[in-house]
Amino acid sequence: MGNDYEDLREVEETDESKDSKDTSDYEDVCFMCRRSESVAGKMFKLPHNICLCNDCMHKTMDTVNQYDYQGMLNSPNMYMSDENMKKIQEQLGPIAFMNFSDMKGNNSIPNKQKLKKKKKEEKAKPIFDINNIPAPHKIKATLDEYVVGQEKAKKMISVAVYNHYKRVATNTMDEIEIEKSNILMLGPTGCGKTYLVKTLARLLDVPLAIADATSLTEAGYIGDDIESVVSKLLAAAGNDTEKAESGIIFIDEIDKIAKKQNTNSRDVSGESVQQGMLKLLEGAEVEVPVGANSKNAMVPLTTVNTKNILFICGGAFPGLEEIIKQRLSKQSGIGFNADLKDRFDKEKNILHKVTVEDIKKFGMIPEFVGRLPIICSLDGLSKESLIKILKEPKNAILKQYQKLLELDEVKLEFEDDALEAIAERALKRDTGARALRAIIEEFMMDIMYEIPKDENIGTVTITRAYIEGTGGPGIGIREVKRLPENK
Repeated sequence: MGNDYEDLREVEETDESKDSKDTSDYEDVCFMCRRSESVAGKMFKLPHNICLCNDCMHKTMDTVNQYDYQGMLNSPNMYMSDENMKKIQEQLGPIAFMNFSDMKGNNSIPNKQKLKKKKKEEKAKPIFDINNIPAPHKIKATLDEYVVGQEKAKKMISVAVYNHYKRVATNTMDEIEIEKSNILMLGPTGCGKTYLVKTLARLLDVPLAIADATSLTEAGYIGDDIESVVSKLLAAAGNDTEKAESGIIFIDEIDKIAKKQNTNSRDVSGESVQQGMLKLLEGAEVEVPVGANSKNAMVPLTTVNTKNILFICGGAFPGLEEIIKQRLSKQSGIGFNADLKDRFDKEKNILHKVTVEDIKKFGMIPEFVGRLPIICSLDGLSKESLIKILKEPKNAILKQYQKLLELDEVKLEFEDDALEAIAERALKRDTGARALRAIIEEFMMDIMYEIPKDENIGTVTITRAYIEGTGGPGIGIREVKRLPENK
């Protein structure tokens, strides 16, 4: 008898293994609420390939317990009058009473209540490995393919990232603890601060959290806590604490938390935020919620050490140029060879002359600036830089539109004069590279609307006259390939 039982168990196990192999790519679906197993959780397996989720099973059992159905599941008691059956169905509502014997062989019920599982997306392999970080010149060479200009900024960031991840990989060097070097990026709007950090994080394949300093407030006030930037990084790392502890946090609009001048009220979104971020920048163990931004949410907390997290703070710092000019023109005098007060008015990249004293005068507290030892100034974009941004990077704006029209089998070309006209209009808007897409969207709208109408169009050439509104684009007719004549 024991051997028969063991044989029977082996047969059942082989059947189950076959079934699991056949259905490994599929997940069960609840017969009543139609939710899949990935949404509703583990399913109850019932006869005739019927599955019920935990919620629907409990609802059914609770409804059954409200009434006297003792012995009702046995087949003799199922032969009741139609009136009684209708009453029961009305009382049960959407949860109809299930008779498994009636369901057998019913064509309305599919043989398999299963749904195909979604395949996990294959992530692209990173260009750089943080455990074997390449030399700074290689990091900069890769950044050159995506970011135009900003040579000094790319060089400083490449060295800072190289030193930081070399420090993370080795952890210690001859018992000398290497301090981390956070970065402060200064530059006018649209010069590529955020884009530079996004590109860097994509090349390194490390989790990146981009936070906005304008929404941060002191603890206890309405708004995001300072620790919320760490919870964003944890979410970007897939709630993997070890991976998050070697990530990058980019805090944008950092100039908006500058100390307010001539105010008697409590500065809960300015100086207080700077003070709250001091330990975060230096390196501390922070308790953050898993899967939520607020500590008040009923979710478990995890401890994240910010010692190996690279903090990059960026801001436009409007008005900082005037502070620098005031400092540089203090020694102005009268007579020949004297420094004049307006000598620096026409200098475009005056932010390169910034010092820690200028940033303190702007409203950043000394303790905060001291934890950002690398001050990186970005250049304002010139006409030549804007033209390069239009056509040189791997994902340049012009290449994007050329790809769009290629799908309609139309070749898009831009004359050099047209690119100059676009750059000139962008400079007038004074919003940096962001103005380029707005201008191109404006004059490309009519072209993108008209081209699908006519299948004879083969080429479109954008001219300066079209950009300036004094002419139209050059239109070329598509060449028709003739079939060879039969001799």
